[in-house]
Amino acid sequence: MKKNIITTLCIATTLMGFTQSKNFIDQPYLETTAKADSLVEPDRIYLSILIQEKEDRGRTSVEKQEREMASALEELGIDLKKQLKIEDLASNYKKYFLRKKSVLKSKNYELVVYDGLTASKVLVHLEAKGISNVRLIKTAYSKTEALKLILRSKAILKAQTQANFLIKPLGQALDKAIYISDKYYSNNYYPQTMNRMKVAYDSVGVLEKPMDLEFSGIKIESEVVVRFSIL
Repeated sequence: MKKNIITTLCIATTLMGFTQSKNFIDQPYLETTAKADSLVEPDRIYLSILIQEKEDRGRTSVEKQEREMASALEELGIDLKKQLKIEDLASNYKKYFLRKKSVLKSKNYELVVYDGLTASKVLVHLEAKGISNVRLIKTAYSKTEALKLILRSKAILKAQTQANFLIKPLGQALDKAIYISDKYYSNNYYPQTMNRMKVAYDSVGVLEKPMDLEFSGIKIESEVVVRFSIL
């Protein structure tokens, strides 16, 4: 007898849950999708600097080039502790065996700067020191997370406006939102590869003034899908 009562209660609970779920699905609703986006200027520009031991007359060492690189960057007001780091500790001292008795070392650094003009100055100053293997890794926007929240809010309001326009000709009204889903997109746009850019000299062999490099914007976009119940 006790067993039968438990079975009946279980069945009743299951039917109740099914009924509630069915009622939720069957209620009239309107679904709409809306997007909001923004194109922002990157404020984080990541550069890769490769320093290799040179087999010239005096064999310019990696250590000497490191000192020259550090000096050039400090002249530009770059904080080496915050903005410069070894790109890959495992490749700290790569070895290239060119001949049986000739071993050349190399080091790979990652540098972050905050605007195109500074990036251009880095190219010019390092080229003057004989360090020309510099390339762009990526660009980024430091306030992306805050902007994503703003765009989501804009997309939600846009979805509500769209829904109201859709439902108005029917003589009905929107009730509360019963479902919300959001997506986020970010596209980094890159300029020409910086290691192909040549540093210009004037007629007397003096480095020309660095130009302010223009980086394409980063498009940040949020998309929401909202279902509104209909009165």
